[in-house]
Amino acid sequence: MGGPRGAGWVAAGLLLGAGACYCIYRLTRGRRQGDRELGMRPSKSAEDLTDGSYDDVLNAAQLQKLLYLLESTEDPVIIERALITLGNNAAFSVNQAIIRELGGIPIVGNKINHSNQSIKEKALNALNNLSVNVENQIKIKVQVLKLLLNLSENPAMTEGLLHAQVDSSFLSLYDSHVAKEILLRVLTLFQNINNCLKIEGHLAVQPTFTEGSLFFLLHGEECAQKIKALVDHHDAEVKEKVLTIIPKI
Repeated sequence: MGGPRGAGWVAAGLLLGAGACYCIYRLTRGRRQGDRELGMRPSKSAEDLTDGSYDDVLNAAQLQKLLYLLESTEDPVIIERALITLGNNAAFSVNQAIIRELGGIPIVGNKINHSNQSIKEKALNALNNLSVNVENQIKIKVQVLKLLLNLSENPAMTEGLLHAQVDSSFLSLYDSHVAKEILLRVLTLFQNINNCLKIEGHLAVQPTFTEGSLFFLLHGEECAQKIKALVDHHDAEVKEKVLTIIPKI
């Protein structure tokens, strides 16, 4: 599948396979406190840091410049270059924490909805590298699910989205101890996909999906049992959402 339609579900599959959905139940909620003492390199402008000629690992001040540039510019060339530089620097564990503490994850995450497919891919690659850090994963869940929910509302995207390969740990997002915000999003994802399948008539024809695909996970017995177990959830909003879904399982 090619073109913008294909790029959307491929992007979703890339993030789902990137590790952002892993170990949600082990995530900590605390933030690291305290200042970092880092040696400062000679000052360079933010745009200079994206020109491909600067090979050193960026320090906190330089990363902050880069994030400000990414947030403030509308130039697609500069955005893409900034995302490439951030993605490269996010491969280093120290910078994974620094970028989070500078508020960089939502800034990068906002670019996954950009109309430019190349920018979308560079943002996904940067989030992929950032997701290696366990403390970053909860923030990146939120960003991934925003993208998935947008895709799941479009019937034309449904089949491609369901073909995306997903690790089985994705189902841990349906566990009762997961944060309410995450639970409501993944339940809405399930609901949207079912609604789109009905519109497209796919539930009747049952297309072939491979083991490990999102369809295989969401329509398997384990997912059904996890959703049914949420009927006893302590939060009324989660419980209400589950009660609207159970008749469709």
